[in-house]
Amino acid sequence: MAEHGTIRIPDEEYKQRVQRAAKILQREGLDALIVNSNEADYANARYFSGFWPLFERCGVAISPAGDAALMVGPESREFGADRCKLDKVFVLKAYREGADPAYPELQADTYQDVFNALGIKGKKLRIGVASYLDTSVIIMEAIRDAFPEAEIVRADHIMVELRSIKSVNEINCLREGYRIAELATQQVIKEIRPGMTELQMVGVAQRVVYENGAEYEGLPMYVFSEASTRHAISRSSYRKFEKGDIVQLNLSAKIDGYSAAIGYPIVLGKLEGRRRDVVMFGLEAHKWTQKQVKAGVLASDIAQNFYKFYEENGYKDNFVYGPLHGTGMIEVEAPWVETSSNYKLQPNMCYQIDTFISSDTFGVRWEKGIAVTENGCDVLSPEIGTLYELEF
Repeated sequence: MAEHGTIRIPDEEYKQRVQRAAKILQREGLDALIVNSNEADYANARYFSGFWPLFERCGVAISPAGDAALMVGPESREFGADRCKLDKVFVLKAYREGADPAYPELQADTYQDVFNALGIKGKKLRIGVASYLDTSVIIMEAIRDAFPEAEIVRADHIMVELRSIKSVNEINCLREGYRIAELATQQVIKEIRPGMTELQMVGVAQRVVYENGAEYEGLPMYVFSEASTRHAISRSSYRKFEKGDIVQLNLSAKIDGYSAAIGYPIVLGKLEGRRRDVVMFGLEAHKWTQKQVKAGVLASDIAQNFYKFYEENGYKDNFVYGPLHGTGMIEVEAPWVETSSNYKLQPNMCYQIDTFISSDTFGVRWEKGIAVTENGCDVLSPEIGTLYELEF
């Protein structure tokens, strides 16, 4: 087992990312790229800078010449400088926290200061902005106010292009996260009992992931039981487990920004009848998906045939969403595999095989991480597929 903190993204890889982005800016005729992030979805800014904000927002600006700067809020000057892999750090009020303090004494930097330091000149600029969904109105207004004659271009596709195919170091981080997530899952299986609460088991999982080297949870730990297992996304509660419950576990660990999650159901007793049929069909659909994955396959073909697989087996009404979604710094990231996904899988694209099936009274998810290969896929997580039926 590696010493804690030794599996990580090396500093030179951050510099390489900036250079790759700069080449895309040249190709697209952009004078600058601004990516914005927040505490919940930190990925685009952290991808270039290594910085994960707390309370405040942050951003990274990149020039076509390959220079870059981190932009942080008023309280993160030292925090940003200590963690940043870039040489330049600026403090902008636009990245302040949600309480909206005025900071009347602060002499803040401006977007013009950032661009000047990066050698970006002129007024009629073409500025690409990525993380459009996570760019607040305040941040966008500040960009427009700083450069009133600029053309603002939505640039999310640049980040999808950069982040879709993972490096060896990125895959190593994910693989370590999956290893730890499975340790947490097995510990929950050992400790869970009727009468305990979902949140108690979250505590067990959190203890294990931190003890074994994770920097954080990869997603809010999912421990759902019975009716709440129908929630595709949700939060654990104070509900007490009862004998016979189906319990959904989706536990996760983050390694140097890379979020790995493993998910499968367990049963506090024996599973029989229609309930068992639904659960095991979900596993069958999961295994079906894995067999479809290899480089060169059109993503939409997998998604369309996945839906047909539900239809042909009588589970059309239990379908919720497509078979795979991208994974990496955020456990769910672009690109998804949907019926409208017009791209081909490439080696080292990383996905969660995320097979969620729902009924009127419960749902289950079978989920693990993979990397696409020329002839199939490399399962990055410990293999899943056992239905744990616990006796008490």
